[in-house]
Parts: sequence; structure tokens; C-alpha cells
Amino acid sequence: MSLLPSISLLSSPFAILNAVGLVAFALVGASKAIREEFDLLGIATVGLAMAFAGGATRDLLVSRIPLVLQSTTEIGLGLGGVGLAVVLSVVLSTPDTHPVTVGADAVGLAAFATTGAIVATQAGVSAFGVVAIATINAVGGGILADILLDRAPFVLFDGFYASCAVLGGSAYWAAGVVGVASGTAALLCATVTVATRLAAVALGWQLPTAQQLGVRQG
Repeated sequence: MSLLPSISLLSSPFAILNAVGLVAFALVGASKAIREEFDLLGIATVGLAMAFAGGATRDLLVSRIPLVLQSTTEIGLGLGGVGLAVVLSVVLSTPDTHPVTVGADAVGLAAFATTGAIVATQAGVSAFGVVAIATINAVGGGILADILLDRAPFVLFDGFYASCAVLGGSAYWAAGVVGVASGTAALLCATVTVATRLAAVALGWQLPTAQQLGVRQG
């Protein structure tokens, strides 16, 4: 049986969440590039990199051709997100930090954590594999976007970003273990991820650093 989920919009939880994630992350990545005053090609490159890198890595980890190379729909959705970012940059003074973009980032994180968990479960990997692939799918694009923007990937020091995907992927796996239907498990994963991310932004949650734990240097 093929591991490739249907890519027809509205045909499955995977297809719906994948589409949402692509648009949301392309918008976020392009907004970051606009802030750095990249030209239109640079804006599109960063936006599409953020949209596709995590999913492509996910697919390679389960030994299949990346979905972005199989479907023109994916490119269209990514370009749609880039276009939205350009429009927002015209009407907003700081589109990369606006609540719309922050919300889109949280939604994209949740959508991709869930699609990663779905694909990993279908591939029959271990519990660790489900959580790891969910997290990679969710944060891989942001890491590449930050590298293209010549800065340290923020997932390495924003303690409650990747952590939200870990929690969401864990919730998906746990739901499957107790026999919850896949659609309900997907909803649970997305809800846990987006809720914890929005709470982290609103409340300033962070994981402690080594310095805060009193670890001596040198």
C-alpha cells in the first residue's frame, strides 16, 4: 500500500492540514524576508523554503518522493501564501510581528506537526519516530528560512516553539495507542500544538537555559 496520502483538498485530514500549513508558513517566511528588504525572488524563496523544507524532510525520512515534487497544487498554495505576505506588507507597518502573522505561524506549526504525525504513523515507525517526524515537519521549514536570513534558527532558543510540536506529536501517538480514530487524533494534535504555542506567546513561556539552571561555564 502506498504511503502517499491523497492530496485532493478536503479529502482527508492530511490534505486539509497540509494546505493550511503551506499557506501559513509561506506567509510567515515571506514576511520575514520582506522585513529584511529582500527582493521579490528572495521573498518567494524564503517563503517557499519555510513552507516546503519540513515536509520534504519528512517524506525523505519515510523513503518517499517529497510531495512537493509530485503536486503542482503544493506550489500554488505556497505562492498564495507569499502573495498574502506581500499584500500584508502594503497594509501593515510591521507584518512579520502582527498578530495575523503570529497566529499564522502557530496554525502552520500545528498543521505540520499533525501531518508529520499522520505520515509517520502510516509508515509504521516507533513512538519516538512519530514525535520526531512530527517535530521535524513542523520546524524544519523555519530552520531553513532562518539560515537563508543569515541568523541562528530561532527554534534553538525559543523554548516553547519546537516544544509545542513535541507535545502535539506525543498527543497524536497517545491517542492512537488508546484506539482513538485518526481524524480525532489529528484534531487533538493540532489543538494541543496551536494552544500551547499561543499560550507561550501570550504568557512568555520559555524553557530554562543552562545559565538559569546554575550550570557553570569554563
